Amino acid sequence: MTAFLVHDMSMDMALRILITGAGSGIGEGIARLLAATGHLIIATDVSLEAVQALASSLPAGQVKPYRLDVTHADDVATLLQAEPHIDVLINNAGIQHVARLESFPMERWALLIDIMLTGATRMTQAVLPGMRERGFGRIVNIGSIHSLVASPFKSAYVAAKHGLLGFSKVVALETADTDITINTVCSTYVKTPLVDKQIAATAAEYNMSAEQVVSEVMLKPMPKGVFISLEELAGICEFLISPVARNITGQTITVDGGWTAR
Repeated sequence: MTAFLVHDMSMDMALRILITGAGSGIGEGIARLLAATGHLIIATDVSLEAVQALASSLPAGQVKPYRLDVTHADDVATLLQAEPHIDVLINNAGIQHVARLESFPMERWALLIDIMLTGATRMTQAVLPGMRERGFGRIVNIGSIHSLVASPFKSAYVAAKHGLLGFSKVVALETADTDITINTVCSTYVKTPLVDKQIAATAAEYNMSAEQVVSEVMLKPMPKGVFISLEELAGICEFLISPVARNITGQTITVDGGWTAR
């Protein structure tokens, strides 16, 4: 195994953190909470207005907003030209579509894979050269409980999130010679606008009420029976990008309230 020198990165040093899908939901929550710890957030989203609103709600200079579509290589290249120094990449951009496979539009299926698996790959490929040059980098993929288990009507989402785990393991091996790590955080449901839409779509598929979907589909498999909070996810990300986690790489960090312990 190749030895490497540990990058001199103190716990209180501000990092430059690029977050995809930072305009709402999990990405916005992680951006806000990591900004509060003093890090510089490069917030990206397909909606420039959303990340501009995020930036304007926080202290001046704490968040730099950019429009970014992770499915477009030109968008990624333009961003990296403007922001070549990225210490941390959080691959969070994602969408959902709930439907039986027989009625799942293939163009929609391909889009989910393009955003959540190919998009994460495209972003990682773009930031790795700079991380190698500086001898330091942290990559956190926002996976899902559906990186580990399956649910009906979510074939594209489950396929993409499962793929992140294998992708992370390969990149972990390819970057083992330097102080770069990559890990995937896999949580159960977080109450976000994306999940609210899933509740409605799942209710239609199961012919259930929204309340029944929450209690009988989403929370029932969790022994703890509660939604995961944004503070939990941000805290885990903060740990994974810290010096004490320098030997945690290629790992699946499961935050599931006991779901997979059964």
